[in-house]
Amino acid sequence: MKNIHVDTITENVAAMCQSASIDLGDDMIQAFQSSLQKEKSDIGQDVITQLLDNAEIAQKERMPMCQDTGMAVFFIEMGYDCKITCGDLYDAINKGVSQGYGDGYLRQSIVRDPLDRKNTGDNTPAITYVEMVEGDHLKIRFTAKGGGAENMSRLQMLKPSDGLEGIEDFVVESVRLAGPNACPPVIVGVGIGGSFEKSAYIAKKSLLRSVGERHVEERIARLEEKWTEKCNQLGIGPQGMGGTTTALDVKIEVQPCHIAAMPVAVNIQCHANRHKEVIL
Repeated sequence: MKNIHVDTITENVAAMCQSASIDLGDDMIQAFQSSLQKEKSDIGQDVITQLLDNAEIAQKERMPMCQDTGMAVFFIEMGYDCKITCGDLYDAINKGVSQGYGDGYLRQSIVRDPLDRKNTGDNTPAITYVEMVEGDHLKIRFTAKGGGAENMSRLQMLKPSDGLEGIEDFVVESVRLAGPNACPPVIVGVGIGGSFEKSAYIAKKSLLRSVGERHVEERIARLEEKWTEKCNQLGIGPQGMGGTTTALDVKIEVQPCHIAAMPVAVNIQCHANRHKEVIL
């Protein structure tokens, strides 16, 4: 049995929150550089160049790459032989978010109630999902989800008879409707199957995969490539200014579902694709 003190969790969460907002991942930098070579629009090329410059400035100056530093979302894998000591996992995560966003001077974007709209003042509470797995490790995966892209996400209970064509149409239409509001070029997370809420969960979780990392099943991987191409044929382009780079990638996850159902969720991530991971 491995014991992990809550203070260790808090310290790592605080560091992840700050790093995610400042240090854009290598996969995103490479995706920008690759898309710059393929982009056919002069304006599109200029926008991608500015995004690369922005990422470089953020890292050098240790400043957030975007003013919307997002809602803190955590996907936790906790081994059966792992024990959290001297406190509660959720409290430790929220304390880390509070410290990370406070010490890093990151924007606090969470309101305590969707109706009274009063800010909690420290970007908590975080959204935290926990899965029990084999082993004695604690894997913490964090994403800072901006409001603009999140607002453009959609979920539809399709009919099984709609088939793959209906799913594809829904995914591409969701990107079209998002237009410039999701700050493209985007990464598109797609959850197919499960239930109403499970499809949304796996759509968001799919975004944790690196850009260019394909699904382990070849048939799903081929769909990811096809739908990325379909999205880029929309002509929305970088920051909605027109061009051939609307989506950097499409990620798909699937789940078993009811014989009468076909839930499909699309969770869109903006170009500030912030996610970090640590294993304790």
